[in-house]
Amino acid sequence: MNEQEMNEQEKPKNNKTSIIIALLSIVVLIQAIKIFLDYREKEEVRQQLGAITAERDHTVSELESVKADLDGKIAEVNRLGGDVADLTKARDEAAAELKKNKERSADALKTLNGKIEGYRELLLHKDEEIAKLKAANENLVTQVTKLQTTQNNLGDSINSLLSTKKKLQEKVNSAAQLRAENIAVTSMNDRGKEKESPFRNRQIAKLKIRFTLADNKAADIGARKFFWRIVNKNGQVIFDVNKGSGTFMLNGKEEFYTAAQEILFDNTKQEISLLFEKGSDYPSGDYIAELYAQDYIIGTSAFSVK
Repeated sequence: MNEQEMNEQEKPKNNKTSIIIALLSIVVLIQAIKIFLDYREKEEVRQQLGAITAERDHTVSELESVKADLDGKIAEVNRLGGDVADLTKARDEAAAELKKNKERSADALKTLNGKIEGYRELLLHKDEEIAKLKAANENLVTQVTKLQTTQNNLGDSINSLLSTKKKLQEKVNSAAQLRAENIAVTSMNDRGKEKESPFRNRQIAKLKIRFTLADNKAADIGARKFFWRIVNKNGQVIFDVNKGSGTFMLNGKEEFYTAAQEILFDNTKQEISLLFEKGSDYPSGDYIAELYAQDYIIGTSAFSVK
């Protein structure tokens, strides 16, 4: 067989091989294209899922932030005395959304984002309301401060007037106090004979104090009770309840008096006498006779007993 015949026989074989190779290449190419398309589809799905997850996480974070802002606004508006009903409702809705399953669809996330925007608008509106409440409270504080200042000034004025009135009343009371003049203490024996100090016990049946009430135009005419206290050198008051002694209030304390008598003061420089019947003998020494009108002293006089 010559070379030409051999070439003619090999030619159909080569054509068949080429066709098979071509078909195999096409199959491989188709398979590669299918693998590539599957990968690209999966990658697109993965990217979409990643985007949805990122959006979901961002939305949840935004929702948590909004809830925290709502809590803060509720506390602030409460403190300022405003209405928190709408804020409380929005806060409760946000809290309920946070408790739901986090696996939300794209449409659900879009709806939730719409709600978050609504909450943000509510917060902005409340910021304006809070600004007005703060301004109103500041104005109220200013008015209260002014009223307090006025009240304090008025209180100071009233206190000053009361103090002045008290001082004037004290001066009037002081000016109206009676004063004893020409005070004399004498002893009387059983026959009624009087003797001036010093006295002997045997000469004393009674002690008598005589005085004149000085003229006082500031004093009201009326009944006055006069008290006489005989005080020894030790500061002890001579008294005998069986002889007419008793107690009266002096400087806020209950004190003994030796003798007392109620007299009608008529502002005529009247002369008054008080008597005290002696009981037991008096120890020798010096004594002070104190005269009181009501609860203040009007004069004193000294005497001695031998």
